[in-house]
Formats: sequence, C-alpha cells, structure tokens
Amino acid sequence: MRRIEKMMTLEKFEEACEVVGRVTTETRLMYSQYFSERAGNKVYLKPENMQKTGAFKIRGAYYKISTLTEEERAKGLITASAGNHAQGVAYASREYGCKAVIVMPTTTPLIKVNHTKEYGAEVVLHGNDYDEACAHAYELAEEQGYTFIHPFDDLDVATGQGTISMEIFKELPLVDYILVPIGGGGLAAGVATLAKYLNPKIKVIGVEPAGANCMEQSMEKGEVICLKSSNTIADGTAVRQPGKLIFPYIQENLDCVISVPDDELIVAFLDMVENHKMIVENSGLLSVAALKHLDVKNKKVVCILSGGNMDIITMSSVVQHGLIQRDRIFTVSVLLPDKPGELVHVASLIAGQQGNVIRLDHNQFVSTNRNAAVELKITMEAFGTEHKQRIIKELENSGYRPRLIRANP
Repeated sequence: MRRIEKMMTLEKFEEACEVVGRVTTETRLMYSQYFSERAGNKVYLKPENMQKTGAFKIRGAYYKISTLTEEERAKGLITASAGNHAQGVAYASREYGCKAVIVMPTTTPLIKVNHTKEYGAEVVLHGNDYDEACAHAYELAEEQGYTFIHPFDDLDVATGQGTISMEIFKELPLVDYILVPIGGGGLAAGVATLAKYLNPKIKVIGVEPAGANCMEQSMEKGEVICLKSSNTIADGTAVRQPGKLIFPYIQENLDCVISVPDDELIVAFLDMVENHKMIVENSGLLSVAALKHLDVKNKKVVCILSGGNMDIITMSSVVQHGLIQRDRIFTVSVLLPDKPGELVHVASLIAGQQGNVIRLDHNQFVSTNRNAAVELKITMEAFGTEHKQRIIKELENSGYRPRLIRANP
C-alpha cells in the first residue's frame, strides 16, 4: 500500500462531524427492499438528496469556511461549481456573513442557478463545463483578491464530505460496501478515507459516468489525467480532471471505480421514483446504477444518493427516455391505402389490444401513388415489452407490416 502524508486525520474528521452537525439535516439510512431483491444484497440508501441545499456539498463547504481566518472570509469567497457545491458555499457563506461569488457553467440547470442566487450569492455564468468555469473563477480570484474554495480538490472540503461515513457507521456498523459517486473525487476521498479508518476491511467503490470517467482512467494510469471532453447527463459529475491533492487518498483508500452509461442512469431514475417516491439527480443515481455491476451477494451495501437538485425540463426528458427504454412508449410506421376507414381500422386494432395512441403522423407523400400507400406513424403507450409485441403482432395478422422506428421523447 502506498504511503501518503495523512492530513485527513481521524481527529479532523471528528472535528468536522461536530462542526457540520450544526447545519446539516439528519439523513438516516433507508433500507431498499426493491434494490435488495434485484442486487441480491441488503441495500441501504443514504439520502443526501434530502440534505439541506439538496445535496451533500453543504458538509464540505461549511467545514472549509469554518477553518478560514476572519481575514480570508472578509475578502469574499469564490468558487466554481455545476450547482451543488455552489449552493453549499452560498448557504455557508450566508451563515458566516461572507460575500460569495459563484462561477457556474452556462449549461447548469436553472433550478441550481436560482437556488444559489436565493442563498445570497452572486452568480457568474461562464464556460460549457465545470473545468472552463473553474478556470474563470481562478482568474476572478486573482483579479479581485477573493478566497477560492475548491469544490473537491481541497483536503478540508473532502474532510467535511467524509462525515457521511461517520453517520453510516453509527447506523450500520457492519456495513460491507459503500458505493459513492465521483466527479472530481472530493466526496469519494473523504468517504473512503474515514471509512478505512473506521474499518480497514470495508470496500469503498467509486462510481462515475462513462462519458466523464476521468477518475477511472487516472486510477488505471496511476496519475491524474485530463479528458479532452465530457459527455453525460450527470451534470454534477461532468468533470474532465480529478483533483490532484485528493488523488493520493483515492489511490490509498478507494478499492476500485465503476463507470456507468447514461442509459442506466435513466433506468435508475424511474426505479427510484416508482419504488421510493424520491427525486434523485443523475449524478446522485450513479451509486444505485452500479449495483448491477457489483459482483457480490448477501452483503450490506450502502448507496450514497449524493443530490436531488434536478430541474423540471431535465426530469421530463429523463422520464420520457426511460419510458421509451422500457417499451412503455413506442412508435411504428405502417403503409396503408389512402381510402376512408383505413385509419379507423388501424386504431380499432390497437384499441382492441388495449394500446393507447398518443400521437399520429399522416404522410400522404411517401409514394407517388397515394392510393397504393400513405405512411402512418403511430406513437402509443404500452404496459411493457410483452404488450408492445402483442400490438405489433395484431397489426401483422391484419395484413399490415408495422416497422418500429425511434420514438421522439
């Protein structure tokens, strides 16, 4: 095992727990019967989506600001964030009476921008992703003399985030695995380091989106690497380069990293809504989506749900894509003669199989001979894959040749 200078000490974690406890909401573990049955493990959820400011980030931000001098706080604070750290810094700054300037990517969901402003921070929108926003924040800090609060590459911030582990162990002392989302690595570094202090045998696994797997690639190469780009619906973890200061702690204490494709996050979102009635943002769902990739059985597994700040437009899009993936919504194209009664006949066949038509597109110009064929695109709701196949079979048995096409979400 590699040796590193242990600046994230057990004493500091204990101090952070006391400090952070002044402002955080208790997020008790929730046992999930649904995910337990599907994973073959005892799965518990750590619902930081229910935390004050809607995410775990308040922990690191508040603890970091508590360690600053009065002079450092008086200069004003600045940070860069895709949203959750922004709200954490804004909230903590208000508690300490500090000015806060937050640089956010232009792609940040509106709900995160508005909430950050509501906590009293000045918001500057700049860049297409976190890394571009961060570079601009450093420039502003240099120009204006602000004190920079890094969202993840800071040992005090990571220590504050790691207080989650203390709470997990108090409730579930015999936990075997902790699954933790990774963006830049601050949460994972804090959680894994404290977890190993408390039980060296525990397994802590990081999870990041496949389209922004900078930590996975860095772990493989043994050094911090920077991706050329990031492409994921998990905006809170769309980071191209992990933190250099926290990377040794990741190497020392994180057992491995799993990357999850966006499609699996969409499924996890629907599973969470339907079975736990909770809204969890895509980044927060990484831990749950990773359960199917965990090659163990009959273990006590805690999934950290890192946040729940999701705007309505994103939520709507995820739901629609999820319904399409589950064959709850699908579209077929059929060719039929352009004569009275054909449309009614097709509709009656679908109704007879309890399909629900939600959209019709009628194209009379698919053929030069309209009497021979016009195209009818039918988007409909079904109960699932079996029901979908039954509807298609009914159309085929009636002489039509339905062709599946991509449904528009």
